[in-house]
Amino acid sequence: MSMTNTPYGLRAVNRNDGMPYAGATSQFLIDPAGLASNLFNGQVVIINANGYIALATATGADLTTNNLGGNTLGAWGVFVGCSYINAQGQQIYGQYYPSGTTGVVTAYVITDPNVTFQAQLDGQVTQAALGANTFFAAAQGSGTGSVQTGNSTSALESTVVTTAAAFKIIGFASPLTDSFTEVLVKFNPGAHAYTNAVGI
Repeated sequence: MSMTNTPYGLRAVNRNDGMPYAGATSQFLIDPAGLASNLFNGQVVIINANGYIALATATGADLTTNNLGGNTLGAWGVFVGCSYINAQGQQIYGQYYPSGTTGVVTAYVITDPNVTFQAQLDGQVTQAALGANTFFAAAQGSGTGSVQTGNSTSALESTVVTTAAAFKIIGFASPLTDSFTEVLVKFNPGAHAYTNAVGI
């Protein structure tokens, strides 16, 4: 039930073809000099011009100037945690990346563009939203997550569109009577770097 506004970013549930999602992730580096932003589980991330994982700060409201990876560029995937050595020399496996953490930091990212994700909208929709497009209701940032849980707190937009945008709604994960509908979404072609022909 989704009667309260408690979004959690994107949560992998299965593949677009109905097959189970086996939990596969890819590993990428975060800038060893430190990234000036938290990264939370369930946030969409990009590869920046230096070749490191960074936070996607566009909403994905279109696939041009507001595309997730920047102007016409797609996102790299969904961040689900990281590992690094802390100041005490201990290996840390974290649900989120604390802003400014330096050294060798490995990010774990769901990069498969064929994964279906569950997300909460910032309001209620009807059955007519099936097949429509949506995007982040507000831009992701260092504060759009919880350092207690390590999870994203970003919601998707309930005012759905038929024009090109980041995600397509392909199912519902909560009753349509709920105040904050939970939906199943996929990355649209062009919104994901693996299906976008433009290089970084």
